[in-house]
Amino acid sequence: MDETEFWEIVDRAREAADGDPEEQADLMVERLVRLDPDSVLDFARHFEARFNRAYRWDLWGAAVLLTGAADDEGFDAFRCWLIGRGRDVFEGAVHDPDALAGLLEDFDPELDGDGEELGYAADEAYEQLTGVVAPDLGLPPQAAEPDGTPLALDEDAVLAARLPALWERFGALTA
Repeated sequence: MDETEFWEIVDRAREAADGDPEEQADLMVERLVRLDPDSVLDFARHFEARFNRAYRWDLWGAAVLLTGAADDEGFDAFRCWLIGRGRDVFEGAVHDPDALAGLLEDFDPELDGDGEELGYAADEAYEQLTGVVAPDLGLPPQAAEPDGTPLALDEDAVLAARLPALWERFGALTA
C-alpha cells in the first residue's frame, strides 16, 4: 500500500462518517478487512509513522487549545484525530500547527479532537483477518520527548504567543 492508498482509506471513511471519529474508525476497519494482512500492516505503518511525526511540542500546544488535552493520552488521541482529518489538514498542521485555525472549518469539542479509535483500526482489522495480534511494525519507536522547542502547556500567554491564530479562534474553548 502506498501513501495515496493510505490517505484514500482515511478520507473515504471520514467522509462516510460525516467527521465522527468513532464511526470513521469502524468504517476503516470494514475497508481494511477487505485487504490482505500485509496491506493492513502497510496501512498500520503509514498511520504509525504519521502518529510519530506529529509528536511535536507545537502540535501539543494546538491540542491543548482545541481540546484541553494536556496529558499524554489526550495528545495521543488528538494525533490520531489529526491523521483522521486527512492529508491536507495533517500535513498543514505538522508544517505549521497555527495553520489549523484556517484548516478547520469548525471544531466541536464534544466530537472533534479525540480519534483514539482510529489508532486501533489496523490492529482490529489484522486480528479479524488472521486471528492473531499484529506483529511489531519494525518502525523506530516514538522519541522520548516531543520534537521542537518545549512549551509551557499550562500557560495561556505562552500558547497565545506561539499559536496566535489558533488562540484567537479557539483559545476561548479552553481558557
